[in-house]
Amino acid sequence: MPADPWPLPRNATVADHIVQRLACWGVRRYFGYPGDGINGMTSALQRTYQQAQFIQVRHEETAGFAASAHVKYGGGPLGAVLVTSGPGAIHALNGLYDAKLDHQPVVALVGHTALTAEGGGYYQEVDLLALYKDVAAAFLAQLDHPSQVRHLVDRACRTALARRTVTALVLPLDVQDLAAMPNPPHAHGYYHTSSVPSSGPTVPPEADVRQAAEVLRGGERVAMLVGQGAIGAENEVREVAHRLGAGVATALLGFTVVDHREPWVTGAIGLLGTRPSWQLMDECDRLLIVGSNMPYSEFYPPAGQARAVQIDHDGTQLGLRYPTEVNLTGDAAPTLRALLRELGPGPGPTRWRQTIAGATAAWRQAQHELAAQDAEPVNPQRLFASLNDRLPDDVMLAVDCGTTTAWYARHVKVRPGMLASLSGTLLSMGGAMPYALAAKFAHPDRPLVALIGDGAMQMNGVNELITVAKYWRGWADPRFVVLVLNNRDLAFVSWEQRSTEGTPMFPDSQQLPDIAYHRWADVLGLRGELVDHPDQVSDAWDRALSADRPTVINALVDPAELMMPPHFTAEQARKTAAAILRGDTDWAGIIRRGLPSVVTTYRPRRTTP
Repeated sequence: MPADPWPLPRNATVADHIVQRLACWGVRRYFGYPGDGINGMTSALQRTYQQAQFIQVRHEETAGFAASAHVKYGGGPLGAVLVTSGPGAIHALNGLYDAKLDHQPVVALVGHTALTAEGGGYYQEVDLLALYKDVAAAFLAQLDHPSQVRHLVDRACRTALARRTVTALVLPLDVQDLAAMPNPPHAHGYYHTSSVPSSGPTVPPEADVRQAAEVLRGGERVAMLVGQGAIGAENEVREVAHRLGAGVATALLGFTVVDHREPWVTGAIGLLGTRPSWQLMDECDRLLIVGSNMPYSEFYPPAGQARAVQIDHDGTQLGLRYPTEVNLTGDAAPTLRALLRELGPGPGPTRWRQTIAGATAAWRQAQHELAAQDAEPVNPQRLFASLNDRLPDDVMLAVDCGTTTAWYARHVKVRPGMLASLSGTLLSMGGAMPYALAAKFAHPDRPLVALIGDGAMQMNGVNELITVAKYWRGWADPRFVVLVLNNRDLAFVSWEQRSTEGTPMFPDSQQLPDIAYHRWADVLGLRGELVDHPDQVSDAWDRALSADRPTVINALVDPAELMMPPHFTAEQARKTAAAILRGDTDWAGIIRRGLPSVVTTYRPRRTTP
C-alpha cells in the first residue's frame, strides 16, 4: 500500500481522516465557503494548512465552477468543493453541473444536519441525497460512521476519475468530529480499500484501428473535428492531420489542441464557429472525430456524405452525433499513435488542403476587416483582435458565455503553450471569473485574461473581484486582466430573439444597468481602465498586460454589433428583418452594423492560394 501523505495524530477526527485520504488522491486545494455544517472539515483544514489549501470564494456556485476549472487548467487530477448544508449545497449545484456536463472529475463534500437531528425539520435540513442524485449520479453516499472514510473517499475519487464526472459525499456535522478510524477492523461488514489510481491510457483492438485506417485512407477530402478529449494529444492530432491531408475544426473546449495560426486549422465549429469550418464539413468525404461530442447536428456533414470514424475514451459517447462507421474506444494520444502506424505515408500536398487554406485565409481577412470597422462607441471585435496581437505565449484565457464567446472564437488564435477554457456544455453565464480564479491558483506564475460580458459580470463577476483582491498579492505574476464588454444589453439573447423568434429586443428583459466596473476595481485596490473610444484599445491592453496588479477594462461597446453565423439562412434573415419591422429599439444600429457585416462576411472571395 502507498504511504499516507502525512501521519494522522492520535486524536485525529473523521474530518482529519477525510482530508488526509483525499490527499492520497491528489486533492490539496478546496474551493468553498464556510458554514456551521462543515465546521469539522474547515477545522481539519486549519490543522493541515501546510498540506491543503482552502480557497474562500464569495459564493458556492463559484466553488463548483472553480473545481471544474481546477482540473481543466491542470491544477490537479481532481477538483474539490467544500460547502455547508442546505443553502450552501443548493448554491453549489450550477457549478457542479458544469463539471458533470464537461466531464471533469470533481468530488463535492457537502455538510449536513447532525445525525441526531435528521428527520426533525432542523434548520437548513434538506434531503441532500435526493438533491444530489442527478449531478452525482455516478457515486453519492452519506458518511455515517468513522469506519466508512476510507472506502467512501476511495470510491468517490476513483469513480470521479474513471468516469470523469462529479461524485459527492454528504457529511453530517456530528460525524465530522468523531474519532477517526484509519484502520477498520478485519471483520465482517468493514472494507479495506486502495487509494492507488486505476490503470492508465487505453487503446482499441488492433483490428478496429486497422479498419478505421482503411476508411480514412480512401478519402480525398478529409475533415477532422477535435474536442477536449484530444487535449494531451496535440502532436498526434497534427501528425494524423498531415498524413490524411485533412483540415481540422475545433470544438470550443478543444481550442488548445491545435495551433490556430496554421492554414489547415479552420477554427471553431457550430453557431459561433467559422465559415471555413462549416465549408470543411459541408464538402468532406471522410470525417475523423477525436474527443468531441459537439451537439449541433446541422454543422456535421449531411448524413451519408462522409464515411466517419470516432475516437473517445467513453464508449457510450460514440456514434451519437453522426452515423460513424468505425468507433474506437480509447484515449486520444495512444489511439492516434496506433492509427498512425496503420495509415502509412501521407498524400503530400493536395488540392483539398489548398482549398482549406484559401477559405481559411479569406475568413481571417474578413474578420480582420470587421474588427477594424467603426462602431458606436467601440467595436467589440476590435478589442479581441487587438488582444490577439498581444497575447503572451504562456497566457491563460477564461471565457464567459455570450457574445464574448463569439468574438473569442473568431479572433483569438490560441497557440501551443496557452491554456484556455469555458463552460462548454452547460453554457452557463458567470463561469469566466471562477475559471480565472482556478487557473490563477493552479499557475500563479502565469498571466491570465478573463473575457466577460456585462451580464455575467453583474451575475458574479463584481463579487468575485473581491476574491481577486483578497488573494492577488500571493501570486508570483500579478497580471489578472478582466475585460468587460459593457453594452448595457444581454446581447446574445437579444440576437437570438431576433433571428429565431422574429421578435424585437425586449428592453425590460434585456437591458442592463450601466456600471462603472473600472471604478469598482479602483475601490478594491486593483487597476481600472475605461475604454470608450477605439483609439484607446491598444494602449489599454498594453497597460493591463504589463501592470503590477489585476486590471479591469470597462469597454463601452456597440450592442448592435452583429454576430453573423457561418451559414446565415434565409429564415434567420427573414426573422431578423421582421424584428426590425416590428419596432426593435435598436433598429438603426442593426442596419448600421448589419449591412457591413453581411457584405464583409459573405462577399465572394478567392478560396485557393
